Amino acid sequence: MTEEPLGRDIGALLPEWAPPEIDRSKAHPARIYDYLLGGKDNFDVDREAADKALAAMPELRAMARANRAFLGRAVRHLAEAGITQFLDIGTGIPGPGNTGEIARAVHPEARVVYVDYDPIVSAHSRALLSGSEAALTAVVQADVREPKTILEGGTVHSVLDFDRPIAVLMVAVLHFVSDAEDAHAVAAEFVEAVTPGSALVVSHASEGHEVGKFGAAREGWNNATSQLVLRDKSEIEGFFAGTELIDPGVVIIPAWRPYRELGAAELALDYGHAGVGIKR
Repeated sequence: MTEEPLGRDIGALLPEWAPPEIDRSKAHPARIYDYLLGGKDNFDVDREAADKALAAMPELRAMARANRAFLGRAVRHLAEAGITQFLDIGTGIPGPGNTGEIARAVHPEARVVYVDYDPIVSAHSRALLSGSEAALTAVVQADVREPKTILEGGTVHSVLDFDRPIAVLMVAVLHFVSDAEDAHAVAAEFVEAVTPGSALVVSHASEGHEVGKFGAAREGWNNATSQLVLRDKSEIEGFFAGTELIDPGVVIIPAWRPYRELGAAELALDYGHAGVGIKR
């Protein structure tokens, strides 16, 4: 099987739209994730962090791909169920199969707001979406740990109608919110802000069947802008307070409504859990 192309150092030749405030001295989760997916939008420091993590846990690259696939399945399911508005928090560097692309394959007029606190993610998103209709798409640079900044922002409300259902996507982001920062309260604030019929989509890193393995891989994030917090299934289920989980509930990431029967290697990717809840 041919490997996907690995990253190059975007610091060597930053595009014209790249913001000057990009910090190339610390690894960033979005750029690490981009590298794990085979992307090109990362720095040496990101690749070094990812390679250190991969040395301890080679499954990380497959986990990243499984997580991206889960995002696609969840968005498609919700779009097919009638949701046409999406608030994608911690969106990461855009790539094929992004939220808007999937949602608009079902609803061409779907509205999407992308939120991330990294300036390079925001710049990438704006460049990618520069031809999109402003009424249907927006990019907001903000931190998930400050829900009010996001929820009360005029840009968000110019695109999303909070009187109608919204899918709040928190895919691979809450594990960067520490217990001290109260990740569950952060999720609850977003659930409280949306109307009944809205959805919460969460994927989150977990310990997995080889105890300590993810902990060793996590050392790759030691110099990153955000640290990785592992939580177990019951803690992840706690994010869905105020919603009703849809089948199959909170399960390992590859097992959430897969399009085909999973093989043994995919079932062994139990280092993360995911679920979708509907606010009633």
